[in-house]
Amino acid sequence: MRRATRRENKRALVVKLGGSLYDRVSLLVPVLSASPRPLLIVPGGGPFANAVRQAGLDDETAHWEAIAAMEQYGKYVASFGLPVTEQPAVPETPTVFFPLRCLKERDPLPHSWDATSDTIAAWVAAELGLDLLLLKSMDGISSGQGILDTVSAAVETDVVDPLVIPFVLENRVDTFILNGRHPDLVAAFLRGEPVQGTRISTTF
Repeated sequence: MRRATRRENKRALVVKLGGSLYDRVSLLVPVLSASPRPLLIVPGGGPFANAVRQAGLDDETAHWEAIAAMEQYGKYVASFGLPVTEQPAVPETPTVFFPLRCLKERDPLPHSWDATSDTIAAWVAAELGLDLLLLKSMDGISSGQGILDTVSAAVETDVVDPLVIPFVLENRVDTFILNGRHPDLVAAFLRGEPVQGTRISTTF
């Protein structure tokens, strides 16, 4: 297993809380709240984004509705006692980021389903010069023979948005994919302990 962090344990981190973890939020929020590292939490879309997908909207409309869906999920996450912000800034304590206002102002990403909440979280991390933790319902990126410890070039996978790997490699955002269905693993990662997952980085 690779060590989950590459810098001192107190450094701030962007955390993407996947929509597939909707049923684990009540267990994950206490872990995130107790983090020894400041966290900016980017919510996924969860069931709210799924409704946007099913609506069959054009790409332009779907892009903004999907981002609005992230804020709906974010409100659910925040309801467990986390503060919220509309600014992509390093927080002093774990804070949920509502992205719609910022992305409307800057509009930095393609308007397509290839760039959804994973890519938005990666963009936030790049803007702030921080590492990125992607909490998923999977153990990492699979090679067919097991979970890859590291990825340093684009690979085909449905674990993350199609644009995420090229984006984080180009922008040198050290990224770690971790199974968020196990809160104890998340807590271990935040303490700097070695955990199973996939690191995406040009340097290790």
